[in-house]
Amino acid sequence: MKRHAFTLIELLVVIAVIGVLVALLLPAVQQAREAARRTQCKSHLKQLGLALHNYHDAHATFPAGYYSFATSNGSGPASANIDPQSWDAAPGWGWGTALLPYLDQAPLSNQLDAAQPIWAPQHASGIAMTLPVFLCPSATGGDEPFTVQDAAGNPLLIGGSSVLLGRSHYVASHGQESCWGDCGSSLTGLVFTDIYSGTTRTVNINGNAGVVADGPFYRNSATRFRDMTDGTSTTILLGEHSSRLSDKTWVGVVPGAFTHPRISTPLNGSDAAATLTLVHAGPSGGELDITGFPIIHPVNFPTLHVGQMYSEHVGGGHLCMGDGSVRFISENIDLLTFAELSSMSEGEVLGEF
Repeated sequence: MKRHAFTLIELLVVIAVIGVLVALLLPAVQQAREAARRTQCKSHLKQLGLALHNYHDAHATFPAGYYSFATSNGSGPASANIDPQSWDAAPGWGWGTALLPYLDQAPLSNQLDAAQPIWAPQHASGIAMTLPVFLCPSATGGDEPFTVQDAAGNPLLIGGSSVLLGRSHYVASHGQESCWGDCGSSLTGLVFTDIYSGTTRTVNINGNAGVVADGPFYRNSATRFRDMTDGTSTTILLGEHSSRLSDKTWVGVVPGAFTHPRISTPLNGSDAAATLTLVHAGPSGGELDITGFPIIHPVNFPTLHVGQMYSEHVGGGHLCMGDGSVRFISENIDLLTFAELSSMSEGEVLGEF
């Protein structure tokens, strides 16, 4: 009886066909997985937005970008641990920690003593927690806790010990302007008064970030809905920042810390502790590109500042707006439009975006 079998040519043809089918199918599978990750990322940001609204309902204000001992001259008790450069100080708890009771994390919230600084020894296990609601599954830079660094990129030591913080892929909006390391011993700052003409003015800071910030979250902020006179649906509350670019945390700000970029560009570098939880859109006084023009950096802008939004979704990133909605914004959005979305009370009128 004669047996039938594949010839070598037939076998090669079958292998080639299978290869073509896999090549066609693989991108579709990858796209389906990214669509699922993108949906989950949006869901997490939506939960954070709802938590912000619930916090406002309970306290008649949004939480501060982070809480710091208030000083107008850089002095205070030793327990405040005031950083001489930025005037950041204890306790340092950020907006993410304030939301824990509204994110089904009441036991963790009860474990953390808001009257004590973040780095108090009893907080070590709690502040290093990995909380899925603060993570975007599309981010590739890592979900694990990270060690806070100093200006040189070494572990920052407080009382001889380093500080390990739980990671976040979501950040709060400081507005157009930034007030990071220059909100302390520098008593004056340059602020843009007109993003269309580029005009600026000098203001006295004296440790008060609120005279610079024009967004909802900053050091010791207490923003209310009625402060968003540009409209809640056109004011950014939160956005994405992948740990592929730099480390962010849900916990808060540690005085003397610095955020360092993992991706180097001619226009980026390390920045002060406030960028552990906050970002801004630009333009910011003194922040100019290599040609001398003010920098506005929407999501994924190639400056890749540690103080800007950064997403690994194709084409843009998610933003949570003041009304609680979550919008996917193109990375090619008009620069002035993005700046207008970032401020909350500059009198700018937006159309569709």
